[in-house]
Amino acid sequence: MSTDFQQARVALGARLRELRTERGLTGRELANRLGWTQSKVSKLETGRQTATADDLQAWAQVTGQPEAAEELKSRLRSLELRSRSWRRQLAAGHKPVQDALTAEYERSAVFHAWEGSMVVGMLQTPEYARHVFSRYVDLHQSVRDVEQAVRARVKRQEMLHTPGRTFHILMWEAVLRTLICPPAVLAAQLDRLNSSVGLDTVSLGIIPFDATLKLPPANGFWIYDDRLVIAEDWHAELWLDDSQSIRLYLKVWQSLSDSAVYGNDARRLISRARRSLSME
Repeated sequence: MSTDFQQARVALGARLRELRTERGLTGRELANRLGWTQSKVSKLETGRQTATADDLQAWAQVTGQPEAAEELKSRLRSLELRSRSWRRQLAAGHKPVQDALTAEYERSAVFHAWEGSMVVGMLQTPEYARHVFSRYVDLHQSVRDVEQAVRARVKRQEMLHTPGRTFHILMWEAVLRTLICPPAVLAAQLDRLNSSVGLDTVSLGIIPFDATLKLPPANGFWIYDDRLVIAEDWHAELWLDDSQSIRLYLKVWQSLSDSAVYGNDARRLISRARRSLSME
């Protein structure tokens, strides 16, 4: 969990505690009125648990300050802009998450991406995407809407052929060899990558295993124009819109790009990985 996120959650908790004490309620009294456990009240006030919008609405009502609900929800929206847990995002399945991403793509013209463990979504074949979504459904025990999510991802790929958009995509050579799917599916995926090298809207770089790196190949991320970074972790996505963070991620991307190969050199890496696959 990011330090900024935790600090914002602690600040929200302090505001909740302030509303409670102004009403003259103890934590136990507030919990009883809301039908909650006292531990939930304590966790919310100390920043150890993230409130929901419904929690905040109820808190404002019970403390006699319903007008504070919008202020509290605004704090929550600001907090969630930075960290969006997969548990919450996937409550309704993967399709709504894909739709939210599509909205950000539609607002953007220049993209920078880094991925070190799997093919980026914008270049995935439907079958490869199907295996990726299935693995994450199993991990998070989320709604199994794999087919709807695949269709949403494939639909978004139409933007690759839209004039006026540019995709600067970097991937580690490990991506070409990671068997998150059967070998035959990966082979078709590698064929797709080879054809993507020639797209007018795509600049595809591959970092070879033996390249000298300025930075370790860490978590994947996308940069949307100069306004938003979305970085993935196992428990959550970070959505960062402050200029300092965006500059940092662009610097990381450029450092990784310096170690990448492009064009025919990238094709050779892809083809070499393709030949190494066993279809037995």
